[in-house]
Amino acid sequence: MNLFNTIKKDQEYWLVDQVKVEGVSELEYRDAFKSLLGDWRDNQVEYLSLLMDATNEEWLLEQGFRKISTIVEYTRALDESFTDDPEITSEALTDSEMPNSDFAELYERCRSGSANKNKLFTIEQVMESLENELGSEWRASCFIFRKSGEPIGLSIPIIEQGTVDEGRLFYFGVVPEWRGKGYGTVLHRISLSVLKEIGASIYVGSTDEANRHMISIFERNGCRLRDRKGIYRIDR
Repeated sequence: MNLFNTIKKDQEYWLVDQVKVEGVSELEYRDAFKSLLGDWRDNQVEYLSLLMDATNEEWLLEQGFRKISTIVEYTRALDESFTDDPEITSEALTDSEMPNSDFAELYERCRSGSANKNKLFTIEQVMESLENELGSEWRASCFIFRKSGEPIGLSIPIIEQGTVDEGRLFYFGVVPEWRGKGYGTVLHRISLSVLKEIGASIYVGSTDEANRHMISIFERNGCRLRDRKGIYRIDR
């Protein structure tokens, strides 16, 4: 039984996310994680970042972790059509003439000033992770949003690895000068429509509990709070 999803990058990092399974006890989770943590130490990886139920917090701190923040997870069924905004156009990066370097610059602008506290990667590492985690055709998963031809945000809709219909946004963001004008809600709604088009029947999104703006976007687009997890980190 898979109780933790893990993304590994050579000796640099492990990103670990607890998988909530009905009927599995807290003790079983801890035993499974102790084994995983032992493997991480044996492999001498630089750091491990963990998403896990906060009921384990005291135990995790005893293992040498430090708490970074708390994330909230929202979800909704994708069982209806989503209205478009005629002022907004969207295009996959594969259909765009934008080079990877310009997309990286747009990505960096979108994530600047974020309320999310768990900032793990440089933009160079982010671009590397796109190909590592989404594959060589990663540009087909990246969407650029424009208003009057100007890029105002981006979204990366995907089907969660190991599932057939759980939609996630690998990343979603709006450039600073277009925030606070209601466009975040519009772009997020368009992203939900793309997820439905690629086969998702449910959407799961998460953000830092301090990111009130993103939480408001979730709520305005019909998402409901499903879970909270602590973000913890340990370094070699």
